[in-house]
Amino acid sequence: MPTIIAHHNITKGAEHWLKSPKRNAFFGTIGVTNIRTFVDPQDPSRVAILMDVPDMDALSKAMQSQPAADAMTYDGVVPESIVILVER
Repeated sequence: MPTIIAHHNITKGAEHWLKSPKRNAFFGTIGVTNIRTFVDPQDPSRVAILMDVPDMDALSKAMQSQPAADAMTYDGVVPESIVILVER
């Protein structure tokens, strides 16, 4: 099961993003576990998540879905800023 880091920008503030229930609810539907959150202390509009992903194809497909778009909108994620790094 690969571990990934995804970093991106947010528009609604770090506290809103950190407290959002949408991340766990969305990623839980595809079996993602061990989600950890990070905030850049120099620029709190830059954040990251680290998580274990059982199926990268399922993640890729899910990220293109309307539920993903809805969760990102709620959380204030800037979709075009998302960068995903996969552990090797």
